[in-house]
Amino acid sequence: MTGKRLLDDCFLHDKDRLRHQDALDLLKDRVSTIAEVETIPLSEASERVLAQTVVAPRNVPLADNSAVDGYAFRHSDFEEAGGFFRMDQRVAAGHASLTDLAPWGAARIFTGAVMPPGADTVAMQEDCEPHQQDGQDFVIVPQGLKKGANCRLAGEDVAEGTPILEAGQRLRPQDVAAIASTGLGEISVYRKLKVGLLSTGDELRRPGSLITLGDVYDSNHFLLQGLCSTLPVDVEDLGILKDDAALVETTLKEAAGRFDVLLTSGGASRGEEDHLLAALDTLGSRHMWQLAIKPGRPMMFGSIGDCVFLGLPGNPVAAMVCFLLYVRPVLSVLGGGPFLRARGFQVPAAFEVPKKKPDRREFYRAYLEEGPDGAPVAQKFMRDGSGLITGLREADGLIEIPEDVTSIAKGDLVTYLPFSGFGLR
Repeated sequence: MTGKRLLDDCFLHDKDRLRHQDALDLLKDRVSTIAEVETIPLSEASERVLAQTVVAPRNVPLADNSAVDGYAFRHSDFEEAGGFFRMDQRVAAGHASLTDLAPWGAARIFTGAVMPPGADTVAMQEDCEPHQQDGQDFVIVPQGLKKGANCRLAGEDVAEGTPILEAGQRLRPQDVAAIASTGLGEISVYRKLKVGLLSTGDELRRPGSLITLGDVYDSNHFLLQGLCSTLPVDVEDLGILKDDAALVETTLKEAAGRFDVLLTSGGASRGEEDHLLAALDTLGSRHMWQLAIKPGRPMMFGSIGDCVFLGLPGNPVAAMVCFLLYVRPVLSVLGGGPFLRARGFQVPAAFEVPKKKPDRREFYRAYLEEGPDGAPVAQKFMRDGSGLITGLREADGLIEIPEDVTSIAKGDLVTYLPFSGFGLR
């Protein structure tokens, strides 16, 4: 991973900072899959990223079979027999019949059972009337059944040789079920990325410990750990890093040799106690810093040797927004998946913003509510502070406001990005 340094002055105006779309384009251009491939049993495949194209080695289903409990017969006999069939066979699931169905004969058949040779139609048992005459069992089949009724054809779900899943897809339970239906017992997937998670700041304390005036509990660690759990990565807690330049540099250098990705929060600006930026510049390469967005301006992206470095702001709201917008797609690509874009839709605003700064893209914490006409509208969390976790908890999505918009009136269409589109509840 190579690239020139970006934006060295933290006091640049927003019009000179990297815009949101430019940041996405840069990240997409600079990252590629680094995860190795491993073969795992299918029982462990859910939520993993597929590293092979899965092609059906056989038809699914393998043979024509009954979709219901009922009676199988030859449709060509239907009118001649007048719906009156002689019972010749009994076929249960897992016990295929190799005997041809005789003319005007029927087979008692159960759901999933292979159709006996010659049969092509099934009548549901509740529509039929069993009958006995002269010691022989018969069945009366209702009129009007079309040829092939209640019969599942071989290859109807998936035909042999059909590609059903492509490499790079993250496997959902239904995808794993599709693979299982083809008979494959193991598959190739990308190994989970090793992510080192690091918090920075003399003021931070872990929950469960005592704090004094000036201390803050480290909520970002648990926030980012939870967000990482929505991706196929293994996270190791590297603890809290004190604001000491030499210690920061030493810690990053050692960790970069052990992890695929280093993910930090805090220390991303250029205050006297913010040392991550200088350490990154000393140890590796910085490819992105200072974005024209709110919240999340001091977002860092770079590399230390073969390790990808992602530095998030210290404020929880900014950290979460930057993770969803930038870190999530990067981790996905590094782990073999696609570059995950935020998915949104247009909805009327139930709020107003009289004045918004131009040349900056803003993301508001928001939730949907019912408007006067019963249709959904987007409501903005009224307090904008980047340290207010309450807004993240009460929101169920983000509102994205482009750079060229300078005000919002009630009823204006805005882009709503539900948290569900980021893999969150």
